[in-house]
Amino acid sequence: MVAAMQPALIFSDDQAEAFDRVSAELMANGIDLTEGEITPRAEGSSSVLAVIGKAGSGKTMLLASLTKALVASGVEVVSGDYEGRRRKDRRTLAVLAPTNKAASVLRLRGVPATTIHRILYTPVYDPEYERIAEWLTGQGERPSVEGLTDIALDRAFAFYQQVASVPGALAAAGLKGSDFIKGWKRREEPLDVGFIDESSMLDEKQFEDLREIFPTLVLFGDPAQLAPVGQSGEMVFDRLGASRRLVLNRIHRQTQDNPILDLAHALGDEALGFERFERMVEDAARADDRVVMAERVDADMMARSPVLVWRNATRIRLIHAFRGAFGAPEDELLPGEPLVCDGIELPLKHRKKRIDLEARGLIKGAQVIYLGPGSKEGFAKLHVVGAEEPQVSAASIIKIEKPDEVEPFIPSAAKMGAAFLHGAAVTIHKAQGSQWDEVQVFAPDIWAAAQAGRTEVGVPLWKRLAYVAITRASTRLHWVTRYRLARPKGPLTVADLRKGPAALELRGEE
Repeated sequence: MVAAMQPALIFSDDQAEAFDRVSAELMANGIDLTEGEITPRAEGSSSVLAVIGKAGSGKTMLLASLTKALVASGVEVVSGDYEGRRRKDRRTLAVLAPTNKAASVLRLRGVPATTIHRILYTPVYDPEYERIAEWLTGQGERPSVEGLTDIALDRAFAFYQQVASVPGALAAAGLKGSDFIKGWKRREEPLDVGFIDESSMLDEKQFEDLREIFPTLVLFGDPAQLAPVGQSGEMVFDRLGASRRLVLNRIHRQTQDNPILDLAHALGDEALGFERFERMVEDAARADDRVVMAERVDADMMARSPVLVWRNATRIRLIHAFRGAFGAPEDELLPGEPLVCDGIELPLKHRKKRIDLEARGLIKGAQVIYLGPGSKEGFAKLHVVGAEEPQVSAASIIKIEKPDEVEPFIPSAAKMGAAFLHGAAVTIHKAQGSQWDEVQVFAPDIWAAAQAGRTEVGVPLWKRLAYVAITRASTRLHWVTRYRLARPKGPLTVADLRKGPAALELRGEE
């Protein structure tokens, strides 16, 4: 029987069954979605479930419905921006994704998601401003704070009533993050229920970290994607027993008649070869403008949506062509050039600084737009794509690789800090977890993978690459067939980037 809290009319049978299985797991842990009641969590109990299915099978819809039901039952959502005083009997939920971009995709669909890093590390608030946070969240009296007028406090309160974001509310009062967040610390106490989206990207270390924090974990993932590097083609949910994996087989009716998903699912045909698949792309492009056969890479699109490739050599050549098309100088970056975070280059003794950078969204794989040099030598002003507070200034090591040259040129070089590569083109592996309205897939690289004859867990590698690349597009897929670059229609710009916290954008403010 389908649980009463769920919208049964729009669920497929396997979605309804998965909803009931997760509901039963939660019921065993003191959360009754049918009656909307919660009881304190029993100490020592733990469980992991996985909901797996290909693109279009309704994983995100199921995640969103379960989240709504948990909130309606009185479970408190932990977002990572602020946590009030812990109550002994409270039940909590965190919805997490491996990257800022993946979390932002969920937030746009109304799911209060944050990144794994923002839950592993919690902010330390200045005590004066923590009193405001407690008041906003209903845990304290209205404070009197030196330097903040009653009008500013009223503005913060009005904002929080519309959007439950403490940093957003404090920003509405005229404060910057650096005013009220004094540092970050590793989470010491466990939470409760964790929903993990894009869990095919998780490596073993992240999985174990999450199991330490969440007694109840539900993983949502796509088994057709590429496994993390170094895990022999396995994903963390592959090691769960069959009874712990809930499989969504049916493609949900809301995603039927989508030519992009049709192409992605056609790759499941074992007899399908690359040439016949490319003919299918051509047929789809003739029938529907959501699929485009392109002879050239679009340079303007590369500035915000990277062209997806398999080989590093292709990536570097396309980046070089992109910079040349926009007239970028050899020895510096132009504002508006895209970057990808390649990790944090800091010694272990600088753990606090590492936590600070990661908490601001500068984690490996984060997409960033360069805004200009920072006020200190070696610093850069950056826009972190998908972050709730996107604009940061950080010690940066930016490396731009060149074709046929071993050494990159380095336009920004702090002694240590966040490391970046150029992001106009990225490998399909690094694109996992991200989604863009329009995506360019560099077909000559997919063909090269097909010619190489490699497989991953019994599936031809070219099919996994094509599947992941195609499903990054939410609106339009561009299948690029030639080594050519179309001239840009105008100069690079940063005018399209918002300046304030994501929550402020909801009100049209900056």
